[in-house]
Amino acid sequence: MSIGLKRGLVGAALATLLMGTTAVSAKTLVYCSEGSPENFTPALNTTGTSFDAARPIYNQLVEFERGSTKVGPGLAESWTVSEDGTVITFKLRKGVKWHTVTGFKPTREFNADDVLWSFNRQWKPDHPFAKVSGGKYDYFADMDMPKLLKSLEKKDDYTVVMTLNQPNAPILANLAMDFASIQSAEYAEQLLKSGKPETFDQVPVGTGPFSFVAYQKDAVIRYKKNPDFWGEKAMVDDLVYAITPDPTARYSKLKANECQFVPYPRPADLAEMQKDPNIQVINQPGLNIAYWAFNNTKPPFDKKEVRQAFNMAIDKASIIKDVYQGTGQAAKNLIPPTLWSYNDSVKDYPYDAAKAKEMLEKAGVKLPLEIDLWYMPVQRPYNPNAKRIAEMMQADLAKVGVNAKLVTYEWGEYRKRAQQGEPMTVQLGWTGDNGDPDNFFFLRGCSAAGAGGQNLTKWCNKEFDDRLKKAASTADVKERTKLYEEMQVIMKEEAPDMTIAHSIVYEVMRKGVTGYKQSPFGGHKFNGVDVQ
Repeated sequence: MSIGLKRGLVGAALATLLMGTTAVSAKTLVYCSEGSPENFTPALNTTGTSFDAARPIYNQLVEFERGSTKVGPGLAESWTVSEDGTVITFKLRKGVKWHTVTGFKPTREFNADDVLWSFNRQWKPDHPFAKVSGGKYDYFADMDMPKLLKSLEKKDDYTVVMTLNQPNAPILANLAMDFASIQSAEYAEQLLKSGKPETFDQVPVGTGPFSFVAYQKDAVIRYKKNPDFWGEKAMVDDLVYAITPDPTARYSKLKANECQFVPYPRPADLAEMQKDPNIQVINQPGLNIAYWAFNNTKPPFDKKEVRQAFNMAIDKASIIKDVYQGTGQAAKNLIPPTLWSYNDSVKDYPYDAAKAKEMLEKAGVKLPLEIDLWYMPVQRPYNPNAKRIAEMMQADLAKVGVNAKLVTYEWGEYRKRAQQGEPMTVQLGWTGDNGDPDNFFFLRGCSAAGAGGQNLTKWCNKEFDDRLKKAASTADVKERTKLYEEMQVIMKEEAPDMTIAHSIVYEVMRKGVTGYKQSPFGGHKFNGVDVQ
């Protein structure tokens, strides 16, 4: 068989897989996504990959305007906040229709029952869906929602009153995040009666611009336009996520027009991409951090001096140069310099292998020391090549008498094991969800340090945590800034992790794609996006 014929058959097979066997609309947008979702319920997930897969389907009470950090109306068309900041009254949007999927056709429109159902699933242990699909609501817990919420009441079908135990400055921004997506109580009840509650999280029903059609794990997700959507309409009839973990393969598909949009390009490919007349490359500074977390509960990382030594053992400048290749900057703080309250006076640890080895020996560490070093199996907005970074760290550590065993797992498994505290050291990172510093600093708070929490260092420092709580409970930006600046000093001294880099986020699309707005949070929204 000739190479040309073989490629043609492969292309035809791919087209059949992506589009199905029926006639394809002229308006189809194919997004080459980087991985498979864990499921389609954002409340259960913590990864950008899974959030992206659910984002076309759902809405929140309040939402970030596309391409912005500004919070605007969502399923709530308006809201009022009491003078003391503890009572938020949401007026819900009327006439919002739920999607129809195979086996479910809604008999009513969205109302307050759906809001209560969605929050109570995460909050109330006796909720009928509380334990479905594992029943872990890490975001809800890590944002301290169980402690923060006092009550959630339905005043009437289109009024919901949320009462807090104390004022919380970032609450509205938090409610615009994916974990606060609103789901159908009627759909859940039907599946519960039929004995198939887990279907709820795998065949999703929402109110968003696209409705779910089908999902083939590790291959494709198909959505179709929701003609009844209440907000900014979908411009294409079909949206397809072609799951393509390898960045080189994504680039090849983009060039062949098998997909029209590609996230997370390899830095090494950017120059060639920018010269291609059929491709447009966009970028913006990322609201993100790549870090290497030390498990502070596992010796010898329970000693501050050891953690400081590990910071000094790694040649961060070489990582930035070789891996990021001009698409990132060295990070000294957990928050990026574009975020308010960034403390530029903090001094990073210098690269000093001799001093690092001396500090390890002084701390009583017997060399050679054996550790594990986990690296992510997928690209992230904040880290273009975690394996390469792990290999460079491994080489640096060998110079100070530390033997690092490199470990990775499938992305969902990796996150689950890391959050349980299994690794000694683990690479991960974060892209801000809401433009508030609290959304970064909670990653090192005590509430998130337990098993399953997103504080992978399992570090819990009272000085830091007291300031974290105080900052969240005051609306005074000047006071919050002072507290966050102090927290950055504490973190650098305690060194629960090594901050690696803040990246510039690049995204690539065909010239015919119009209307896309890059999100400061690194996610992807395709309503309002057209393709020629």
